[in-house]
Amino acid sequence: MSLLTLENVHSYYGRIHALKGISLTVEEGEIVTLIGANGAGKSTTLRTISGLLHPKQGRILLKDQDISQMNPHLIVNAGVGHVPEGRGIFPKLTVKENLEIGAFVIDDPLEVERRMEYAFEMFPRLKERIAQKGGTLSGGEQQMLATARGLMLNPHILMLDEPSMGLSPVLVELIFDIIKQMNEKGTTILLVEQNALMALSIAHRGYVLQTGEIVLSDTAANLKKNEMVKKAYLGVE
Repeated sequence: MSLLTLENVHSYYGRIHALKGISLTVEEGEIVTLIGANGAGKSTTLRTISGLLHPKQGRILLKDQDISQMNPHLIVNAGVGHVPEGRGIFPKLTVKENLEIGAFVIDDPLEVERRMEYAFEMFPRLKERIAQKGGTLSGGEQQMLATARGLMLNPHILMLDEPSMGLSPVLVELIFDIIKQMNEKGTTILLVEQNALMALSIAHRGYVLQTGEIVLSDTAANLKKNEMVKKAYLGVE
């Protein structure tokens, strides 16, 4: 049984048919990436999984639980973490307070502390800035904070939407190295990323989306060698 399964999912923004029969799987322990041009439906797929948008047709299964029509907070409780595009941290709250909000479903203070220490293990720079307000962090540090906040849930699957957006090449490499480390320590990841080459360099498998449909799926290694992918997304003529 796959950890996450989408079966023929159709989602709409009003009358706009944004997802047109998306079917995909994510196995436990994998990094799976969604690549495609702007407007292809990558972020909409994540929003639909996390309950911010409910599909009008199809099913979304977390293991054997149908989460298709569940409210977002219940989907979080079920174990789906979502780090949205644009980071969405609380700028007036400290690093520690942002992380504590990420653990809002946990009643045990010792468990919250344990998860915070794990977040600091993954992102030691945040520990140095534990009392600093989120809005005063650099762009890279804010992305680290947003990702660490997602980890506070100890989710079954962590969905990352454009984690490299707006970052320098050095910080992009650092963020992707941390994503790979998180996966090696057991976090399953569904990754949306404009930088297709970086995404495919750490992913196990990938899906290519065009105008709300999956047009190609394969191992990351094979997608990197695919002529269509190379020309359209990797900048290789």
